[in-house]
Amino acid sequence: KTHLDTPDFNTCKDVLIERGERYGQMSISSRQKIAHNSQRFISDGAVILAHGYSRVVLQVLIEAAKRNVNFHVIVTESRPDNSWRHTVPLLVEHGIPVTFIFDAGVSVVMDRVSMVLVGAEGVVENGGIVNKIGTYQIAIVARSLKKPFYVVAESYKFLRTYPLTQQDLSLLKLRNHKIENLPEIPSSVKLDPSSHDYTPPSLITLLFTDLGVLTPSAVSDELIKLYYQNQMHNNIPKKSPSHPIP
Repeated sequence: KTHLDTPDFNTCKDVLIERGERYGQMSISSRQKIAHNSQRFISDGAVILAHGYSRVVLQVLIEAAKRNVNFHVIVTESRPDNSWRHTVPLLVEHGIPVTFIFDAGVSVVMDRVSMVLVGAEGVVENGGIVNKIGTYQIAIVARSLKKPFYVVAESYKFLRTYPLTQQDLSLLKLRNHKIENLPEIPSSVKLDPSSHDYTPPSLITLLFTDLGVLTPSAVSDELIKLYYQNQMHNNIPKKSPSHPIP
């Protein structure tokens, strides 16, 4: 809301540009810290299941490849927008062995997976995550076969919101992913365009963040610290509203 803080359009534009550049620098710095914090969890012979397109997940994997760690990545199709088309070429470019699977094939390959590694579009107050649809069911399969489920996420994605069910995601007004290659269906059939789901903290092993490696239960404490620091910096009352996912 820079129009409330600045007297004219040019000043407002300069503020927006400065904030955008600062956000970009913060994003790069956060991904570098996360890549560093997560390296000790990736070892020779690891088989890693990745779902969706995440720049921070890619940075973690590429950093491990640069350290000459020998590992294999299984990438899901990631419908409805076929995110694999962005993820796979970048992994191949860095010499990382990749296997592509359909989303429905997760349970078939899970027994040979060493870990699941996903990003997050939001980390909620109880340590759960909101992410690409399919993340929740992958977490369920991973838990049933006792495979670690790791999340990588920047701390600016921590949110003061607390979904209790999948239906609560509608309150966050999330923008759905583009549906690609939709098969023809009868006009009488209703299409559910949901492209996000909520994974509860009970299914998450650890979160790799720029604040360090956290258990889901530690997220709430970190949120309190972050919002307290922001409130002190902005000199505003300590009550903070819930924030929708950008």
